Amino acid sequence: MKPRQYPTERPTDVYLFATCLVDLFVPQAGLDAVKLLEREGLTVHFPRSQSCCGQPAYSSGNPRQAREVALAQLGLFDKPWPVIVPSGSCAGMMRHHWPALFDDDAANAARAQGLSERVYELTEFLVRVLNVDFNAYAAKGSVQQPEERVVLHTSCGARREMGTRVHGVEVVDALPGVTRIDHERESECCGFGGTFSLKHPDISGAMVADKIASACATGCERLVSADCGCLLNIGHAAAHKGAPLAVEHLASFLWRRTGGEAA
Repeated sequence: MKPRQYPTERPTDVYLFATCLVDLFVPQAGLDAVKLLEREGLTVHFPRSQSCCGQPAYSSGNPRQAREVALAQLGLFDKPWPVIVPSGSCAGMMRHHWPALFDDDAANAARAQGLSERVYELTEFLVRVLNVDFNAYAAKGSVQQPEERVVLHTSCGARREMGTRVHGVEVVDALPGVTRIDHERESECCGFGGTFSLKHPDISGAMVADKIASACATGCERLVSADCGCLLNIGHAAAHKGAPLAVEHLASFLWRRTGGEAA
């Protein structure tokens, strides 16, 4: 994976691509992402016609349908502003796969390439472009935060296509009062994989059971991730099993630990 070249000038405006899962199932994660960005003095623009990144169709072997979904988004982010995505897997789809969807359409391939170069996963943007000092924010908080031990989960796409595990580790480790505990199966897939969990439910169920057991073995009671698909899978499976493991999107966790409302 080629190292990303980050802009040297701090932007004043950004787009938010919220993802369909945030929009439909975890809207608070999107709202907290906006709060984190606005706290840095940015104006956040949210094109209301946005929908899906096309990853479900693409990973199911339907590039034509994925292309149709991507094409519907291309004209929504026409200003030269960064596009911030609170999901590493969706950001990976947009950055790495959108241009290839239009390999027989030069005009739209160029549009997709230009947009892909402006796509950032949320934590990547916060630490590499904005250089946010979360420790300083936490220190200014008027309410003393309780000590908290957490495990981190990074989705397969975020880890392997976007390289964003390092950014999640940086921001969590910078928070006073928070101890991040590594667990044995952190690098493994949670079993969601979009349509994989529908096509292979038994395998998916075994994978998420291993993930939950590994996280719980650390003694931590909270798992934090920047990918809502994984959070929904892990959180519902843990609740079904009666496992003492709460889940929280990293945007909400950061906002809460640095002056936002308590969980």
